[in-house]
Amino acid sequence: MTEDLRNTLRQLAQKYETASFMDADPSQFIRWYSRAEDIEPASFIAAMLSFGSRTQFIPKIRSIFELADKSGGMEKWLKSRDFEKNFDENSPNFAQKGEKLPKFYRFYSFSDMNSLFSELSEILNENGSFGEFLRKKYENLPDAQKIPGSLADLISQSFPKSKIVSKGKNSANKRIHMFLRWMVRQDSPVDIGLWPWYPAENLLIPLDVHVMQEGIGLGLLSEKAKADRKTALALTAAMKEVFPSDPSRADFALFGLGVS
Repeated sequence: MTEDLRNTLRQLAQKYETASFMDADPSQFIRWYSRAEDIEPASFIAAMLSFGSRTQFIPKIRSIFELADKSGGMEKWLKSRDFEKNFDENSPNFAQKGEKLPKFYRFYSFSDMNSLFSELSEILNENGSFGEFLRKKYENLPDAQKIPGSLADLISQSFPKSKIVSKGKNSANKRIHMFLRWMVRQDSPVDIGLWPWYPAENLLIPLDVHVMQEGIGLGLLSEKAKADRKTALALTAAMKEVFPSDPSRADFALFGLGVS
C-alpha cells in the first residue's frame, strides 16, 4: 500500500467519522438509551436487523424500540418477556393453524424475532447484562484463542436457536462485527465504546458488498474475493497498515471512499 493511499484513507476516516454519520445509519439506535443495560441488547437487536434497504429496516427497528419503551426500556421489556405481547404464538400477528407465519422483516417471521428476544431474555436474567455475559466468556478463553473474530464467534455460539444470529464458521458475520465496532471502539463520535475489556485491534471490519467492492477497487482484495470470513480477515489485516491499533476505523474510510 502506498503512503498516498494510507494518507487518503486516514483523511476519509477523519471526514466521515462524525456524529452526522449516524443520521441515516443504524448506529443512530445505539444512543436511543442512556443505560448500558438497555444499550447493549438494544444495539444488538438493531444490528441483527440492519440489512437490506435502510428505508425499510430502520422503521422496523424503531418500532421494536417504541414497544420496549412502553415497558420502561429494552432491558425491562426483555427480562419481563413483555415482547410476547406482540411476538408470541397467541399474538394476532401470528397465523392461524395451517397458515404460513407472517414476516416481520424480509424473511424473518414474528416467531424468529421471538426466538432472538427469548435468548436475550435468558442471558439478561441469568447474567445481569449482555456485556458482562460476553466479558466473562471472553476472559475465560485461553490466551491462544483471543484472536481477531473470537468475540464474534462467542456471540454466534450464544444464540443456538435464533436464525437471525449468523452461525457459519466461514461467514463474514457483518452484522455481528458492526455491533462489536459500536460496543468496543473508544473516543468515537459514532461508536459508543462500552466494552474497553476487548481490544480494538481484534475487531474485524464489517464486510458488506460495498466495503468489499472498495477493497477490490483499491487492489487490496482479489477480484474473486467472496464476502466471507477469509476476506474480512484479509481486508482487516491490510487496514492495520493504516490504523494499526484500530483497523475497523477503516469502515468509515471505505464508506467515505464509496461516497467520494
